[in-house]
Amino acid sequence: MNQEIYKNVLIVRTDRIGDVVLTLPMIPVLRAHYPSCRISMLLRPYTSALVAGTAGLDQIIPYDEGGGFWSMLGELRRHRFDLAVVSHPRFRIGLLLVLAGIPTRIGSGYRWYSFLFNRRVFEHRRTAERHEAEYNISLLRAIGCETGNVPGVPLSIPEVARIAALNELRYLGISDSEAFIVLHPGSGGSARDWSAERFGDLAKRLVDEGFAVVVTGEQRERSLVEMVVSRSGGTAKALVGRLNLKELAAFLTLPKVFVSNSTGPLHIAAAVGTPVVAFYPPIRECSPTRWGPLTEKKVVFTADSASCPRCKGGPCQGNDCMDQISVESVLAAVRGFTV
Repeated sequence: MNQEIYKNVLIVRTDRIGDVVLTLPMIPVLRAHYPSCRISMLLRPYTSALVAGTAGLDQIIPYDEGGGFWSMLGELRRHRFDLAVVSHPRFRIGLLLVLAGIPTRIGSGYRWYSFLFNRRVFEHRRTAERHEAEYNISLLRAIGCETGNVPGVPLSIPEVARIAALNELRYLGISDSEAFIVLHPGSGGSARDWSAERFGDLAKRLVDEGFAVVVTGEQRERSLVEMVVSRSGGTAKALVGRLNLKELAAFLTLPKVFVSNSTGPLHIAAAVGTPVVAFYPPIRECSPTRWGPLTEKKVVFTADSASCPRCKGGPCQGNDCMDQISVESVLAAVRGFTV
C-alpha cells in the first residue's frame, strides 16, 4: 500500500479512563510514521484532564456526548482534520466525522453504521483474542502504520499534582519514607469484583506485616471504601474523592504496590510504573488478555468458575467466583514486590 501523508490527525476515544489510557500507545506509533503531523484527541471532559500533557499529543478536544451536536460539528470542521481514527465507534461520532468533511475515517467494519468509515477494520474485539492496546494500534494498519510491539506512554504529571499527592499522604498520617500499599476495591461496574470483605482482610494482614494501607475510591464508592476500612478493624485509611485525576496519577507513583479490580485506576498505576496486583473475572470479554495492565510489573489473578459453588464451571453468575481468589495468595503476590 502506498502510504499517504497525513498532517492533521484526530484520535477518537469517548469512553472511560482505562479505555483512554490503553489508546495512548497510538500516539507514538502515529508520531513515528508522521513525525511532523499534528495529533489531537477527542475525549470526554473528565478523561481529558488525565491525558493533558501526554508526550506527542498536541491538542485535546472535549466531547459532550449528551448534546451540542451542531457546535461539536463546527468545532471539528474548524480544525480541518485529514484523518480520524475511531477506537470507540458510535453512530453519532461517525456522522459527525462525515459531516465535518474528514476525508479518511478509520473505524470498525462490524457496525450497522460502518458505511460512515471509509477505511474499515474487521476485528471483533469482544472475542478478546488480543489486548485492547493492540486492537487500537491495529486500526492504524489501515493506513500502512506497522509496529512490532505496543509502546508505553508515560502519563504527564505536573509538579503541582505531585505536591498535592505528597500533601495528601501527610494528611493521611503517612510519612514520605513509609512503605504503604494502595487497595482499590471498586470497578465502576466494569467488571466482577473481589469483595470488600476480602480487601478488608488483606488490609489487616498487610498492616500486621508493617505496611500502611490506603483504600481509594470515587465519591460514589465511599460506602464500599468504608466497608473495607471497617473490615480491616479501622487499620486502613480511606482516601475518597479528594484528588483529581492528575493528582491521583501522582499519588499512585508513591505506593509499593497497587491492588485492584479491573478498572481505570489500575491502568493509571501501571502507566506510572507502580507494581500492580489485579483481579479479573472468568468472562471472555473482561479477560486480562484484552484488559490486562500494560506493565511487566504485575501479578494477575483470574477467577475460576469451575471452583465456584454458584457457577459450577458455567457462565459467571456474579462475584462469587472472585472470592475463590484467596487472601493468602494475594498477600504472597504483594510480598513479591516488596522484598
